[in-house]
Amino acid sequence: MPETAAFDSGRPDSAGFDSAAVTLGDLTFDVRVAGPADGPPIVLLHGFPQTSRCWNAVAAELARDGMRVLLPDQRGYSPGARPREVADYRIDALRADVLGILDAFGVDDAHIVGHDWGASVAWHVAAHHRERVRSLTALSIPHLAAFGRALREDDDQKARSTYFALFREDGTAERVLLAEDARRLRAMFGDTVATDAIDEYIRVLREPGALTAALNWYRAMSRDTEDLPPVKVPTTYIWSTDDAAVGRFAAELCGNFVDSDYVFEVLDGVSHWIPEEASGAVAAAIGARVRRCR
Repeated sequence: MPETAAFDSGRPDSAGFDSAAVTLGDLTFDVRVAGPADGPPIVLLHGFPQTSRCWNAVAAELARDGMRVLLPDQRGYSPGARPREVADYRIDALRADVLGILDAFGVDDAHIVGHDWGASVAWHVAAHHRERVRSLTALSIPHLAAFGRALREDDDQKARSTYFALFREDGTAERVLLAEDARRLRAMFGDTVATDAIDEYIRVLREPGALTAALNWYRAMSRDTEDLPPVKVPTTYIWSTDDAAVGRFAAELCGNFVDSDYVFEVLDGVSHWIPEEASGAVAAAIGARVRRCR
């Protein structure tokens, strides 16, 4: 059973959020919290190679709108939650982390939001634990059955996803990504993410075992990740036309795997880094989804 979330009695962080620690078994997760305690609960799940910081602007806006926002640094990114084995990063463990965090905060069900790998986890939580999910908002990554079909059938998506092969090479990927002051990691963000944010992400990934842990998400991928039933919770999917990682084929297929109220939003001219580049649009979409569920 998870421990109750233990709050840091110190000052709020630089974004004005409170800090908490959640212990699940032998792992301890850093979770930041914003907004009123009685507001609708929202969990924001980050992807690779970011931390919960990518949600700062979105979370601040949601909190101002009266919502209770939980921002965990996920498995491998929280210093106290970095198991060593690839198998520790299978999707069932990642989704169990989310449920454990909800339990620690005494939340029966929440609006689940995810970007990139965080979206993959969010899709799994929604598909397998419908009773814990009031709504789903997924950014960039569509339902994983749609994404898997695109990887098999769409040449454009196959080309976009060739980086998977490098990320799965133990040792080689770490060396390549951190070489030359992490030049390749920095280049992934283009000019759409603030330099100080990129510096913070790379600082975290330089901690002992952190980059290997983050890459283990890719190394633990299996057909279990893709063989996902349709979700049956109200869902918003947000895709951006300049996303280098996800093409239109997969994005437009997503709705075939949602058996509930579904909204597909397209952000023209926005890159993969939607939470930071289009925080206002994202917060508005989440807010609209929450209100549709009341």
